Amino acid sequence: MVNIIPKYFPHLSPAQQQQLAALGPLYTEWNEKINVISRKDIENLYERHILHSLAIAKVINFTPGTQVLDVGTGGGFPGIPLAILFPETDFVLVDSVGKKIKVVQAVAEAIGLKNVKAIHGRAEELRQKFDFVTGRAVTDLIKFAGWVRPKIKKQQQNGLPNGIIYLKGLEHTHEEAKHFGPAYQIYPIKDFFDEEYFDTKAVVYLELSNLGCRLI
Repeated sequence: MVNIIPKYFPHLSPAQQQQLAALGPLYTEWNEKINVISRKDIENLYERHILHSLAIAKVINFTPGTQVLDVGTGGGFPGIPLAILFPETDFVLVDSVGKKIKVVQAVAEAIGLKNVKAIHGRAEELRQKFDFVTGRAVTDLIKFAGWVRPKIKKQQQNGLPNGIIYLKGLEHTHEEAKHFGPAYQIYPIKDFFDEEYFDTKAVVYLELSNLGCRLI
């Protein structure tokens, strides 16, 4: 299933291909020790976790020097796959569960990722600010935005204005996103990838300037 990635990202360097290929054995080995991915789902790692994470790369091409915070990263998704794809972007991956961060650190070190910092803690405790905050089905959009809005920089350096880029199911997504006004964007992942799994998945983008004061 590793070949599913070049199908949609044909311009990967040999180093990136090697890093992606290494994820399968690494996560399989770690998952036997620390359950960061459903045991039933580990065989679908490349489709349901790695490629799913890379859907964000179909929405934005991070410029070099961009700083991204991945909140509730779990075993490193979407942060690890994105860090492979964007080696000149800096990623901070945070999770409140220490054993998951242990896996993130081990995987990043094993494949030689120099642009990933993994932190055991909560996003609210970080002092640093970022261009974008990512997450994958951590909680509902309104609550998530309330947590991370103070962590987003106002200064822009990408074609897409700073904000939140979030992976979630399509169900209830429009209702949640409408809370932030008319300028949110919902990108159905089935527009990017052919696999049936993505028929109900979306990338949601919320621009910082549209994150209003009604957050809870």
